[in-house]
Amino acid sequence: MARLRGFERLTGVDEALSTLLKELRLERLASVRVPLHEALGRVLAEDAIAESDLPPFDRSAVDGYALRAKDTFEASQVSPKVLKLTKEDRIDEREARQIWTGNPLPRGADAVVMLEHTKRVQGGIQVWNSVTPGHNISRRGEDVERGEVAVKEGTRLRPHHLGLLAALGRMHMSVVEKPVVAILSTGSELVELGCKSKPAQVVDVNRLILSGLCLELGADPLDLGIARDNLNEIKAKIQEGIDKADMVLTTGGTSVGYADLVPTAINQITTPGVIVHGIAMRPAMPTALAILHGKPIIALSGNPVAAMIGFEVFARPLILKLLGIESEPRPVLRARLTRRVPSVLGRRVFLRVQAFEREGEFFAEPVRIKGAGVLTTMTKANGYVIIPEDREGLMEGEPITVHLFDRVGGA
Repeated sequence: MARLRGFERLTGVDEALSTLLKELRLERLASVRVPLHEALGRVLAEDAIAESDLPPFDRSAVDGYALRAKDTFEASQVSPKVLKLTKEDRIDEREARQIWTGNPLPRGADAVVMLEHTKRVQGGIQVWNSVTPGHNISRRGEDVERGEVAVKEGTRLRPHHLGLLAALGRMHMSVVEKPVVAILSTGSELVELGCKSKPAQVVDVNRLILSGLCLELGADPLDLGIARDNLNEIKAKIQEGIDKADMVLTTGGTSVGYADLVPTAINQITTPGVIVHGIAMRPAMPTALAILHGKPIIALSGNPVAAMIGFEVFARPLILKLLGIESEPRPVLRARLTRRVPSVLGRRVFLRVQAFEREGEFFAEPVRIKGAGVLTTMTKANGYVIIPEDREGLMEGEPITVHLFDRVGGA
């Protein structure tokens, strides 16, 4: 295992996460009923069972004429079939009735011919195309049958799910409560956005970034502000987060320097405290994982990019578990690396790349890295590639898997 001065041992990424999850025994949060129009992006807390068939009756799938299919057999533009128009709710032999998309099918009809394939004539229509029974018809229960699971528990509700639930007459849904994630930045050098900074001070961006990442997942961020490099101040803020939130994220103060007080603060609150500190990964190596009062505490690096990668690897799966989602992987694509990238044995490297398409093939250009805190390595990237611990690097042209967090453009 790779080692770094100041850390006795670096824990592997998979071992660190599995150790945390084993100690936590994290369960899904409780459910709450919300109006359907407020359910977008929420996670369904129970199976949505159809209480009726959808559609509730046989209906037309197009604008056209309802008729008996056998009356159209051998019809063509050269030799059209002529049918009598009727307004009755029953179709007899050699009759047709005008019908619009979604209208119930008249009795006796077993097909619909499209308007484009007909011509109105005196007292009737010419049919130019033959149709077969069931043509252009949506059968009762074709979408969903009564008693069927229309949307499964654990589904993140998208617009099409809401449309289906509305079509089934559902006005309210039971969804998982939003996890509350407390976010604390530490460091005497940090100032709030909008405040005038002094020399050696920097604007705190991590809380804004992490809040956005929480919101994307459907969690509610709770802003704990900035704590100076003071043990009691950090402890008080973390305790506030434990009291008010389902999990706590801190940034900064996780390494081995004099002012890196977060692990000490966590351990002074209660046991078990920190269970893993120092992860065999790059960036985000100083990440610490802890448990206080049965709640997860993720102590992230103060470097913005390292904090984002640490969130991706550790906080994201925890939030999903609180929502009752076992897995929600990012979109991936296979691409070829545009140049060789060296790595370090014993570390899992999260390489930021710009994936693009050229002449029908996908490529991934590594974003040049100058440090874990360089935000442009994220703004210039649209995904990342994982270099395993047992690899000394990736070769130019090697097929790799890109985990996407933004769209893919052309070269």
